[in-house]
Order: sequence, then C-alpha cells, then structure tokens
Amino acid sequence: MAEQNLGTDSPVIETARPETAATATASVKTPQVPDRPALEGLEEKLGAAWTQEQVYRFEEDTERSAVYSIDTPPPTASGSLHVGHMFSYTQTDVLARFQRMRGKNVFYPLGWDDNGLPTERRVQNYYGVRCDPSKPYIPDYTPPSSPAKNQRDWDVISRPNFIELCEKLTVEDEKVFEDLFSRLGLSVDWTQTYRTIDDSTRAISQRAFIRDVQNGHAYTALAPTLWDVTFRTAVAQAELEAKERPGAYHRYPFFTGQGEKVFIETTRPELLPSCVALVAHPEDARYQHLFGTTVTSPLFDVAVEVKAHQLADPEKGSGIAMICTFGDMTDVTWWRELQLPTRTVVGRDGRLSRETPEWISSERGRGHYEQLAGKTVHSAKEAVVELLREAGLLDGEPEKITHAVHFYEKGDKPLEVVTSRQWYIRNGGRDADRREALLRRGAEIDWHPAFMRSRYENWVEGLNGDWLISRQRFFGVPIPVWYPLDAEGEPDYDRPILPDEAQLPVDPTTDVAPGYEESQRGQAGGFVGEADVLDTWATSSLTPHIAGRWSHDDEFFAKVFPFDLRPQGHDIIRTWLFSSVVRAHTLNDSAPWTDAAISGWILDPDRKKMSKSKGNVVVPDDVLEQFGSDAVRYWAASAKLGADTAYEVAQMKIGRRLAIKLLNASKFALNLGVTEEHIVTRGEDADVLAEPLDRALIAELREVVEQATHAFEAYDYARALQRVESFFWRFTDDYVELVKDRAYGARGDEAQASVRAALATTLDAVLRLFAPVLPFATDEVWRWWREGSVHRAAWPSAEALESVHGNPAILPSVAEVLAGLRRAKSEAKVKQRTEVLSARVTGPNEALSHVEAALGDIRAATRSRALELVGQGETVHELTVTEVELAEPEQG
Repeated sequence: MAEQNLGTDSPVIETARPETAATATASVKTPQVPDRPALEGLEEKLGAAWTQEQVYRFEEDTERSAVYSIDTPPPTASGSLHVGHMFSYTQTDVLARFQRMRGKNVFYPLGWDDNGLPTERRVQNYYGVRCDPSKPYIPDYTPPSSPAKNQRDWDVISRPNFIELCEKLTVEDEKVFEDLFSRLGLSVDWTQTYRTIDDSTRAISQRAFIRDVQNGHAYTALAPTLWDVTFRTAVAQAELEAKERPGAYHRYPFFTGQGEKVFIETTRPELLPSCVALVAHPEDARYQHLFGTTVTSPLFDVAVEVKAHQLADPEKGSGIAMICTFGDMTDVTWWRELQLPTRTVVGRDGRLSRETPEWISSERGRGHYEQLAGKTVHSAKEAVVELLREAGLLDGEPEKITHAVHFYEKGDKPLEVVTSRQWYIRNGGRDADRREALLRRGAEIDWHPAFMRSRYENWVEGLNGDWLISRQRFFGVPIPVWYPLDAEGEPDYDRPILPDEAQLPVDPTTDVAPGYEESQRGQAGGFVGEADVLDTWATSSLTPHIAGRWSHDDEFFAKVFPFDLRPQGHDIIRTWLFSSVVRAHTLNDSAPWTDAAISGWILDPDRKKMSKSKGNVVVPDDVLEQFGSDAVRYWAASAKLGADTAYEVAQMKIGRRLAIKLLNASKFALNLGVTEEHIVTRGEDADVLAEPLDRALIAELREVVEQATHAFEAYDYARALQRVESFFWRFTDDYVELVKDRAYGARGDEAQASVRAALATTLDAVLRLFAPVLPFATDEVWRWWREGSVHRAAWPSAEALESVHGNPAILPSVAEVLAGLRRAKSEAKVKQRTEVLSARVTGPNEALSHVEAALGDIRAATRSRALELVGQGETVHELTVTEVELAEPEQG
C-alpha cells in the first residue's frame, strides 16, 4: 500500500516537527533569495518543475477513504477558451489543492469533449469532408491537402474514417488547451485524461446504453418529437432555448353544420391542413353546445370534432383553439390525452409534404393544398393567409405580437414537432415514482451553494417527457442496435438486436449484427443497422464512469466512485448534472458524487453573460500575459460559488499586487536570517516567543488558520481567501514595520530570536494558506528556503499553535496607534522617519494595556521618545493619538 501522507517536505504539524535551534543540523536548507524577486517567468519555470517532480500525480495504489475524486467538466476541444473557463476551472483547482494539502490523494483528471456538433463542423470545414455512415471504411484514408471551396466537392467518408480525423485534429486542439490550463496553474494529473469519442469512451457509453435497455430504463418509440430543421435532428427538452420573436394572431372561422361560424385565433395558420380538432375549456359556456359535434375547416373542408380540455385557456384569443399535429408540445398533450388522429404535413426538412394528404378529399381543398405543397413553413404561412384573405375568411388584419418561441440551443430556426422513431431513457418525466426517486438522489448531494438544489428540483418537477437520446447526426457514439427485417423487409423495432459487451465499441452501419452475415444487410429476413447516434449528453452524463474506468477496471472504479465533487456552471444543471444523476441512478443505484460545486457566470461591463455567441468574451492569453496567472486566479477565487461575477481588471491588479507583496515580504523575512529551524511547531518551541506582540501575532494566526480551514471545508474558498489576505496585509503593513528594530538585533538576542520565530512561523503558514489560490508565488518562495514544493506540504494546523499563549487583540490596538502617529506625520508633511518628541494615546483601559505590552516596538517603529497612555474607562471605544509633537524635519 502506498504511503498516503502527502506532506513530505513541510513540517507535518500534527505529528512531526522541524529541527529547533537546539537540534539543528546541516539538513536545514540555507535560504537562497533572489536580489529582485519577480512574477515573470514563474509559470514556465514552476510548471516544468511540477511536471518533472510529478507533484500532482494520482497514486493508484490507494484506498477509497484516502481519495478525493473530482468529476471535472470536459471542455469542448474544438472550441476556444475564454475568461469564463479560467474563472470556473480555477475555482475547482483551488478546492483540489486544498484537499491535496489536507492529505487526500486527489484524483483530478481532465477530459476533452470532442463528441458533438462543434467537433463535427470543425472536422468538416478543416479537412473538407462529409460523413455518410453508409460508406465503407477506407484503411489509411488521407484527406485532401486543402478543402474544396464547394461543399458538394468534399470527400464523403465513412463514420469510422470521420472519427479517425476527429481524433487526429482534436489532439492538436487539446495540446493548446493543456498548455493554457497548465499556465493557469491547474493541478490536473495530465496522465489521467480521456476523450468523449475515443474507443474506450464509446465502449463505456454503449455498454451503459445496453444495460439500460436490458433493465427497462431505455426504450424506442414512434412519437412526436421536437425537431430542428437546420440540423435535421431531434432535440431534447433540456436543449430548448426560448427566444422572443415577432408573430401575429390570425383570426378565421370553422363552420358548423348549421352554418355557424366558430372563430379561432392562431399564430400558425400554415398548420390548418393538419388540424385534427378544436378545443375549449369544459366550463366555457360559449362553446359547451359544440362539444362532441363536428365543424368543417376553411379552405380544406375537413371535418374535425370539437373537444373539451382543462388546458384550453378561455382568456387566450377567442377561447377555442385549433389542435394540429403538431404545432407545439401542448398539441402533443391534447393529441395524446384526447386520443386524436395524426395528420402530419410538416416533414423533417421543414417543408410541407409534396403529396396532398388523403384526409383532404374535396376538389377545392386539394386544389388549395397543391398551392402549399413543398413550401417552407414560412412560405406556407404566407400562402395560407393569402388564400384566407382571397376567400374573405380572414377576420380583420393579423394582430402583431411578440411571443416566446422554442429553438434548439445551437439552432437559428424555430423548432417543429414531427413524428419519428427515437430512443429514450426514462427520467421521471412520465413516471411519478421515478421522478420522486431522482428528487431523493438530488437530496443526497451536498450543494454549494445550497440554494442551487432548488434549480435541480424545479427542473425535475417540470419534466413532461422522457429523455430523448437519439440524434440524426453522422458523427457521435453510434447507438449499438440492429433490427431484424421481416419477410417484407420492414424492421421489427420491438426485437432490437444488441451486441455482446465484449464486441464494444461497434458501429451498426458498418459492423454486422450478431448471427447474421454482411450479405443479409438490408435484405428481407436479414437485418438493418441503427443509423442514429447518441446525444452528446448521453455520453457526457457518464464522465464519472469514463474517468473512473467503469466496467473495465472495477477495482479502480471502486477507489474513486461515487466521486467527491462535481464542479460545473449553473446553466447546465438541467443537462449535464441531471443526466449524470439519471445514469448513476440506473447503473449504480447511487448518486454520482457527494458534493456539487456550482459556479456562476462571468458578466461583461454591461452585466451580460460572457459567451462566444454574444461576441463579448475576453481571450485568456492576453489576460495571463498582462497580469500573470496568480492575479487571474485571485480574481476567480474572490468570487463565491454560484455568484455571477463581473470581469474586473481592477481585481486582477489587486491580485498581482498581493503576489508581488508576498515575494517581497518573504524576501525581507528570509534576509533577516529566518530559516526553517525557527518555525514554532510544538509546545516547547513556543518559549522562544518572548515578546507579547509576537505571541499576539501567532495567536491571531491560529484563528486565521482555523477560520480558513472551516471555510474551505464548507467550500467557501472566497471567505478563506478574504480572511487570510486581511491577516497578511496587517502582518506586512503593521507587524513587520513594528518589529524591524528587534529583527535587526537592536534589543538583544532574546528579542531577536522571538521575532525570527514569529516571522518564520507566520511565513510558513501564510505560504500554505495562500498556496491554493497563488500557486506560483507561494511555491517560488517555498523553494527559496524549503525542500520540495509547497503543494505537497500539509495544510496548516491550528492545534499546532495552541501552545502559544497570546492575545490576538494586541496587534489591532497597536496598529491603531501606529496609524495615528503615521497620520500625524503625513498631515505635518514630514517624512515618516521624523522623530516624535511626545504624543498622547487615549482610549479604553483594555486597549491601552495592549499598547503598553508592545510599547517598545511602537516607539522603535515610529521613533517616538515619549508616549503618554491615558485611560478613559470603558465608555470610550476607540484609541486616539493626539498632542503629537514632532522634531524638526531633517534637512536635505
């Protein structure tokens, strides 16, 4: 069994201690401090060192209790990085670094999402090729040296050939991403990477699908489906995006047998030929006399029944609606619950059928439809409106409106609803018991921040159908199914043929179904392969399984699953997070992780989300070059989980100033002769801290360590950073200035030893406290005076400092007096080294006792001869410095 204590070079303060002055040996490293410390060049230098030293390598010889596993979001390799990636990935990395310093064996892999439309488009355009699954595989295929200008002249290749080109191109893309992530300081184990389209992932994705089919969690059905006419593919509910678009209500009548006009108002007049019924609310008195009767449609003379249903809105339009198959998902609900016929006219290409439907039988109706046949939905709408107007059936002019229309999140045309055969995974959308089970799974997860759980629950409770996982695309993970053909050559969808898991991955368009021969493909009595591929999310939902080697390395999977953390954005709770819960629920009877850390969005100066589609993103290379990685990480770590955060250059400047100050303050301390042997790590060492101010500093440090630890444990790294940073600035601006006299030995060896111990102990802890956020500056300083890397050191322990008995309130009180004397010199417009002949300090007695304890340090730091302390009881709450008499300013 491998050693799980990762703190190899720092004092592991729970169990060990560095050498004290009494036991010092030559093993203590002599500090080597550069003359001019700088941030420039640290990323390249330390990145190389971390790789060579395998600082972030996951030790596979381990036990589950020792592991902290992270289900890292795989970025789209065919895309481009922007500051939003730096923001969210830094937040994850900060948590990973903390857990590593707590002694955890951190499993921190990174995958590349190269399965889906973005990659398909990139490969097509880059090589000048198109995928056709019916084409045979060509061994050693070489694409054109440059793509043909006209897409009709592109090479048409098989899916296996297309996947090979994808893998080839994404290797180059992934290298760019890896270099940038490494420059940012992500402590990823780069030996643990995966792709969502490689052989291993395809096998895992197909195996999960097969098991869901076998266990009744996945099924195929012919059903109304949301359809994108541009991409020619089905779309799942989670991929919808509502956009406000202009439209119009068109009012026209249907006719009863008695000649009564029944007016409807619709935004989709082009669907009039597919009307199957009219519907009104059962309590709407205007139409109750019509329920159960038939009316005739205008233009097409088709008889349809008038139905009653609770979803009909009496306040919308005329109160009675036209049900078509299908205008929207409400039509689908009415069609299903009212058991209506299917009369589809809009095809998968977004055009009306070129054949006149059989249900339109009148000569006039057929003549009208011939004027619509083959038209796009938009053109058909214009034609129907003109026909209604010519026939005098349009009641008034269309009423213009703006309304929400559903789009595919990657599409630019409104979705249609078409009837098609698709594959689904049960997700509780049509099963109350399963929905409750998935809500309970969500409750098993600790959400950070906690309110994000409601977004998950709202999504689950609002589902209205199962998860559609098949896509009519050429590129992706093939659905591993064949269908037997009957005597007429028709597929028997009720008896799908599944491969043996040992065969995976397979492509049914090129691989032969088990028990058949290639010659039987497409022949009566033979078989046909499923041409569709799995939705990208159907594979991405399995990232814990892919990274964890599920189903092909069970021992390894047991060491990392369930994962400890899923970090991600709040906008994909409904997609990636929920789908991952669905898969783990059916495949493992478990939640996929114990905790979910949800990041917010990055907003531009106008408070709008930064995204590539909006054209308002900032390229990370420029930011990293200008401010340095630690500065950018500081900005990201200053934002709490779940909080949308503005892109702020000012915050990065603060982070850069902090990192530079850390270098310079460390240089000052180490140049005073501070070494590792001065660190206080256990009770007997504390005796060296002879001065009250030094003990006060360590007492406050103990509180800071405790507070930062609790904040990190609660995933509130921003609070931890805030507390550590506040302490650090008081340490450098106040404490260091106060103790310089003693540090140089002006008050004797004992006083000097005390300040050296305080400086060493504080520097040691502060470097480790800042390490998750500022990995480059902290490790640079660490290597000046310690062996190894700070990132393999143990997280500081508050318990190790309990033996130091000091009053943490001393330093704030002393800082007030220091500030008052500095202010007096500034107001007098003299240099800070000007001598103070006398001054009066008034305030509460307790605060004055703090000042008195450090009076020697105050006098030395401010060059004060006499400071009169005047107590005013406890009714006064502030210290004030008055009656400051300054010496004559120095000349020159």
